Amino acid sequence: MMTRKTHRRGLSRRDVIKTAAAAGAAASVGPFFHVTPARAAKTLRILQWSHFVPGYDRWFNNVYTKEWGKKNDTEVIVDNINLALIESRAAAEASAQKGHDLIMFLSPPAVFEDQLIDMKDVYAECEKRHGKPIDLAIKSTYNPKTKKYFAFSDSFVPDPINYRADLWGDVGMTPDTWDDVRVGGKKIKDKHRVPVGIGLSAELDTAMAMRAIMYSFGAHEQDAEGNLAINSKNTLEALRFVKALFEEAMTPEVLAWDASSNNRQMLAGRSSLVLNAISVTRTAENEKMAIHEKIALAKAAKGPVRRIGLEHVMDCYAIWKFAENKEGAQKFLIDYIDNFKQAFLASEFYNFPCFANTVPDLKQIIAKDEKAVPPTKYAVLDDVLEWATNVGYPGYATAAIADTFNTWVINTMFARVATGAETPEVALSQAEAAMKSIWAKWKERGML
Repeated sequence: MMTRKTHRRGLSRRDVIKTAAAAGAAASVGPFFHVTPARAAKTLRILQWSHFVPGYDRWFNNVYTKEWGKKNDTEVIVDNINLALIESRAAAEASAQKGHDLIMFLSPPAVFEDQLIDMKDVYAECEKRHGKPIDLAIKSTYNPKTKKYFAFSDSFVPDPINYRADLWGDVGMTPDTWDDVRVGGKKIKDKHRVPVGIGLSAELDTAMAMRAIMYSFGAHEQDAEGNLAINSKNTLEALRFVKALFEEAMTPEVLAWDASSNNRQMLAGRSSLVLNAISVTRTAENEKMAIHEKIALAKAAKGPVRRIGLEHVMDCYAIWKFAENKEGAQKFLIDYIDNFKQAFLASEFYNFPCFANTVPDLKQIIAKDEKAVPPTKYAVLDDVLEWATNVGYPGYATAAIADTFNTWVINTMFARVATGAETPEVALSQAEAAMKSIWAKWKERGML
């Protein structure tokens, strides 16, 4: 994706009067007098991803930030970059102690906690206006050890199953459980030569998918208190399942996927099922691709222990301690939550609110959509908070959890087992060793 930069300028009432007066003076002295428009008094620099629903960026960059900038006498500069570049860009800014005022991560940025301001006041003001945030937001942005809100979450993105209703109907199944995914996926692959498309590579979607499987099998990186808990029979069962799923219903191409590969494969008709946000169906609808009528949505699959899934991405806004406009960044977030229903609609139901009261009629809105076939397609998301959870469940998204996530330890463990490079026992032992080192590092730093 190309990087896009949008500049925002706003004028206060005082500046408007001054500019108008200067323009009048210019008219009195002749046509060669040039007036330079007044600049906004402040600047707010925001870094975030290039949204998978382009209409959201058009609204955020060209409408919302422009209006907010005018009201707050602030030039708002939005830099949109590929999602895969956010972590490295953030690390570079932290190293340089210079960069954006506000940065949006797509997973909890706990590893940067000591470089970020506490967002407790932002949460408090938003709660005062809109009621308590959902637990998913707190679990993703709060460190119970340091008692600090290292980020602020405005929204999360549901991660339903996207599947080809025609192919699954042809084999007389639906992907309700993980065993259904394996059995039905094999039948479809054998009959139609169309595989299941779940990534097994070093990227965001794989990280979410493997954790969804783990959690549904009763396996976890940590317990509720944050203690390392990866080494369990449940993790071994999840590893053996993914190996069977890969061998029976998938193809090796998933080992080299990036975060948009599953979108492309499903839209090209080359996958029978993917775990993804509704960007898949929205892209097909907006680009008038016939395949959108064949793609259905289902809740997260049920495993042997529970039905559970991850959020697809967790929007986590953070403000650097070295940011030049901390006050403006905090006000921007508070005002943004005031206007979140506009964001929800601009995202075409992609971004779900972390303050539920900002979209009180959400269930009614998604119950019937004019673009969808059938119109009730998105209603499956109306109980998403009953099956969506945070990275690090049942605990918090701590620095150790974020570090494990960002270094793809879980992804690598599953890929090694799926390909036969390691036995489940050896791969689990390797992952546990890596995670013990990570846990020790963050405990030494006082973050666990």
